[in-house]
Amino acid sequence: MKRFACGDVVPGCDASWVCSTEDEILAQVAAHARSAHGITEVGDDLVAAVRAHIVGVG
Repeated sequence: MKRFACGDVVPGCDASWVCSTEDEILAQVAAHARSAHGITEVGDDLVAAVRAHIVGVG
């Protein structure tokens, strides 16, 4: 399992996810970025920042 907390990249955001794969987390984060942060295009820099903060759990 993998875990990502949005607040690790966007200070003050308390959203987090636990998914089976990094790709699942990235899909959830992309939807969250659009709805909660108004980010319409998830660029390479954001993907790299998210990947850098994904941790294994369990």
